[in-house]
Amino acid sequence: MLAIAAAVLFVIAFLINAGDISTNDVFTSTNVMLIGLALLALQMAGVGAGWSGPGRGRRR
Repeated sequence: MLAIAAAVLFVIAFLINAGDISTNDVFTSTNVMLIGLALLALQMAGVGAGWSGPGRGRRR
């Protein structure tokens, strides 16, 4: 789920950069891209992996 959010942020950063849209100092394409990279790093670390509850996918 975090990887999907990262992909959306990458698209927004690309559109800001390609369209040469002037934004404030906080909402630049580089900052949006870095937030996307942070979300992707969290996904790779297993934060957005979810839980497998008892009885779901387990065999005894």
